[in-house]
Amino acid sequence: MERSTKLGETQGSYREEFRDGFIPFEGTQFKNSFEELKGTSPDLIFTHNRKDAHQDHRLIAELTWNTFRNQLILEYEIPKYDGDLGQPNLFVPLDQQLYQEKIRYIMHAFDTQRKALVREGDVLGSYAPAGHGARCFQRLCGGFLLPQAVL
Repeated sequence: MERSTKLGETQGSYREEFRDGFIPFEGTQFKNSFEELKGTSPDLIFTHNRKDAHQDHRLIAELTWNTFRNQLILEYEIPKYDGDLGQPNLFVPLDQQLYQEKIRYIMHAFDTQRKALVREGDVLGSYAPAGHGARCFQRLCGGFLLPQAVL
């Protein structure tokens, strides 16, 4: 789990390591990490889809919604072994440079899924253009699930 904040010119981050695939079995320690976040009030939160087939991702999403009740939360998915890509309902157009940065970040951040993601330009390279681009009338888009929002 990684926590990052940006306040004016100040940036900080905090990271805790948990074993991949074991987060549901480290429940108390993991839940306590989320409890520490309750004093914060971010403007926007990105989390996994609550219907994600990966047990770690699903629990992170559930605890995100449990912890933050008055913030804008966007759920995302990445292509992975589980093959559980949903139907996003919020799209953000991406230019080629930002899209390439997104691919590099996903390849780095989701180390355990790297084999399933194959390599840049394969699964990830065809993911956004084929799936989301047509829905937002752009060649490249990022897709998110927005279950609820108050604007």
